[in-house]
Amino acid sequence: MTYATKGGTARYRDRYTDLPGHFRRSQGLWLSSIGIGTYLGRPGPETDAAYTKAITRAIDLGCNVIDTAANYRSQHSERAIGLALKRVFKSGAAARDEIVVATKGGYIAYDPDHVRDPNRYEPETFIDTGLVTADEIIDGHCMSPRFLQMQIDQSLHNLGLETIDVYYVHDPESQLESITRNEFRERLRRAFRMLEEAVEQGLIQYYGTATWNGYRNPPGATEYVSLEDVLTLARDVRGLNHHCRFIQLPYNLAMLEAVTSRNQSVSGERMSTVEAAERQGVCVMCSASLLQARLLGQLPEDLRSQFAGLSTDAQRCLQFVRSTPGVTVALTGMSQLRHVEENLATAKVEPLPPEKFKSLFS
Repeated sequence: MTYATKGGTARYRDRYTDLPGHFRRSQGLWLSSIGIGTYLGRPGPETDAAYTKAITRAIDLGCNVIDTAANYRSQHSERAIGLALKRVFKSGAAARDEIVVATKGGYIAYDPDHVRDPNRYEPETFIDTGLVTADEIIDGHCMSPRFLQMQIDQSLHNLGLETIDVYYVHDPESQLESITRNEFRERLRRAFRMLEEAVEQGLIQYYGTATWNGYRNPPGATEYVSLEDVLTLARDVRGLNHHCRFIQLPYNLAMLEAVTSRNQSVSGERMSTVEAAERQGVCVMCSASLLQARLLGQLPEDLRSQFAGLSTDAQRCLQFVRSTPGVTVALTGMSQLRHVEENLATAKVEPLPPEKFKSLFS
């Protein structure tokens, strides 16, 4: 198979019987509760090689969710993933239908290895060619259908894949600083129409929205995004069988809004983003589980004591996120083998039961 499947991800899950509660089913796929992110680091061969080794090791240790974006390390992260997957598939360590690959499009990402003048890249590549109009680009961000189609093709090439499992519109809320909310909805609707066509063409399996502020902000904030509105647009385009089934947002011990802020509404009832996603059948992947390592060494001792069986703050932070009801995957960047082994050791300890998790907030 050229994409992740129910049978393939179940086969992968069954090889890791020593990881209790680690795999969760969503959208017909079995996903590891810890996923590897590829955001940090400079473009360049040394970091590329480190990520390639880290991804390979993560797959060996029971991580079948890989997250990236076209603009992460100026396309180099996608290419490092592509090389890692090529090696993994060739060795037989895992098969394509066992691995869930997610990437994002929205930010213009030039490759410094192939662009002489970054200041000319945007106008010469996108505007002068007629691919997009100048008003469709806002501070280096674009979600026009033709742009996203180009991004999908580029990501498929970088990743060496025939199909992307999850394709996110990256930080769509960033455009709300410059356009009206009605125009924002229309732009998102047009993007979703193209993404549904990409599903029909077999280029992607699912799509969604990956945000930083959108799903954390209170209603009325400029960059606030309503998940109910987003899913209404998807239904307008494709009906109840739409493929807008994933969201991503930051969530960690210092950024709790995904769970504590009742900023979403479903049929008039107020609830958190995680609750709203669960209510509407949307998979939640959480970014910044360690807040880019800024939480490490900062946890109070009484909180550390709540995570039995874990020995480091990184493990405790991941355990907190993956134990949150309604969260499917806790994402964290891992470019070093020692971090991969430390973080994925968390999966050997069963997630906190709901009652124990709730007690952390009391």
